[in-house]
Amino acid sequence: MGPYILRRLLLVIPTLLGILLVNFTLTQFVPGGPVEQAIARAQGGGDVFGGFAGGNNDAGTDELNNASDSTYVGARGLPPEFIAELEKEFGFDKPPVQRFLNMVWNYARFDFGESYFRSIGVIDLVIEKLPVSITLGLWSTLIAYAISIPLGIAKAVRDGTAFDTWTSGAIIAAYAIPGFLFAILLLVLFAGGSYWQIFPLRGLTSDNFDDLTLLGKVGDYFWHITLPVLAGTIGAFATLTLLTKNSFLDEIKKLYVMTARAKGLSERRVLYGHVFRNAMLIVIAGFPAVFIGVFFGGSLIIETIFSLDGLGRLGFEAAVARDYPIVFGTLYIFGLMGLLVGIISDLMYVLVDPRIDFERREG
Repeated sequence: MGPYILRRLLLVIPTLLGILLVNFTLTQFVPGGPVEQAIARAQGGGDVFGGFAGGNNDAGTDELNNASDSTYVGARGLPPEFIAELEKEFGFDKPPVQRFLNMVWNYARFDFGESYFRSIGVIDLVIEKLPVSITLGLWSTLIAYAISIPLGIAKAVRDGTAFDTWTSGAIIAAYAIPGFLFAILLLVLFAGGSYWQIFPLRGLTSDNFDDLTLLGKVGDYFWHITLPVLAGTIGAFATLTLLTKNSFLDEIKKLYVMTARAKGLSERRVLYGHVFRNAMLIVIAGFPAVFIGVFFGGSLIIETIFSLDGLGRLGFEAAVARDYPIVFGTLYIFGLMGLLVGIISDLMYVLVDPRIDFERREG
């Protein structure tokens, strides 16, 4: 197992390099970079993308035509020294290859630099926003397991019955619903959209959170995370339910189950005394992978829709503002977390079931 883990760890390096290289290359061709954003702010425009929008854009067209002597849209009338200072501040006075190599060297030392427009270190921003994303991911994963395990067992025991058929249809339908669509549906139904005002529309806590008692704070917290967690759970529990069912079906057909039944053990004791602990090994071992899947899959959409100040929303706002240190920093951290969790998942499988041998499979 040691050589396998070492190979997986060594693969992390080229994988991260590939992720950074592809995204760095793409950003070189995206209009409205950090310098243009700073120019728009300096001129009071607020947003550089007005020059690229369609529709009634005669003023934007005139500005583009008049600024043909400048590299940047909207830079006409600004001193060249100011533009040069902006490029130097953002590091765009160096060739792209040198900028990429500098970024890789800094990221290897976990030096993600400082945000272009927030005057705060990227690592500080990530530490500040990470608890929100972890909270949503952890609660969604736990609820998915709490639903999936009993439902999967019930489906396995009643395999082929009407209950199994109807629940499978409901599971497939839930899996097919996009997370963002389900989140919007929850907002419309339960957050004052067109029906009931039961849950808050945005945020993780109320404005008077600090004035509440301990019990009030706990209640307020769960009141706010109910809809985001439900929206994040919808896609996770479907896969887990089917995995649990199939795992139980495989175990139920094995010889030791037939032997236990032949000895006169009750069906409940056979199911929960023998089958359960063997069937649940693969389900429990997959917890890290499920968590990271929910964490990545739901953070951007769910946090943006419910106005939660987490890593997903941070990355989205940074991408819109072309705040590249945050974009690449969060991308690097997400990628590293995903790769390491993949290795941890493999270790979990081996720990709970020694019959799994990744070395032999690779050989």
